[in-house]
Amino acid sequence: MSLVRAKKHLGQHFLTDKRIAAKIVEGLVHTDQYTQVLEVGPGMGILSDLLLQRTDLETFMIDIDVESYHFLKDKYPEMGNRLILGDFLALDLNTIFPGKFSIIGNFPYNISSQILFKVLEHKDHVVEMVGMFQKEVAERCASKSGTKDYGILSVLIQAYYDIEYLFTVKPGTFNPPPKVNSGVIRLSRNSVEHLPCDEKLFWRTVKGGFNQRRKTLRNALSGTISKDKMDNHPFFEKRAEQLSVAQFIELTQHLTFLNNNQSS
Repeated sequence: MSLVRAKKHLGQHFLTDKRIAAKIVEGLVHTDQYTQVLEVGPGMGILSDLLLQRTDLETFMIDIDVESYHFLKDKYPEMGNRLILGDFLALDLNTIFPGKFSIIGNFPYNISSQILFKVLEHKDHVVEMVGMFQKEVAERCASKSGTKDYGILSVLIQAYYDIEYLFTVKPGTFNPPPKVNSGVIRLSRNSVEHLPCDEKLFWRTVKGGFNQRRKTLRNALSGTISKDKMDNHPFFEKRAEQLSVAQFIELTQHLTFLNNNQSS
């Protein structure tokens, strides 16, 4: 069985350290809430070997790389249609997982944000995610308000998930080695089914605030609500990075009140 060539255009860096692989797989801890796990980009199967040993999980895999797909098909003939050739970002997860499931993977750096937004899109079904990202992306997801790393992903993820930064991985544990360190994080779905505010407006407010993060929210949100509708609420004089998730929810509630009050 010939090895798979890492392809630069797919952002492939194959993990070679089995101890790190074991730590990543051991990161799946909430298995009383689901029985199925989807591995994204299994490559040559260093995580897959360990996932398939777990009797508490039914493992699915998806890889966009045809060479990896055929390698894995030969390596794991028992997988059948649970091994999928395709693009995770384009995959209709609802057709495969009607119930709750988890996601795991050593994710390509070049689509990190897209993967996380896909998880958020399916937040009602994705109970847990354990993933390896570029270290700065992992840190950004876990960062708190008032820090330079705190941004759109930080707020949106933390609104729906508890997040833990698990550990850092050095470049030498990959083939080929990336130029930066990696970080492994775990997302665990919190108990909030729906935010206590207009969720679409919440997303617009978070994105609007951080898209012009050097400005006060009074100026940054002028595309979300006209300035003549804004009042003296203290949040309007702050910058986006100064607001916690709970304060963004409070701000969204206030924006809804202003819109409704002044349009009636």
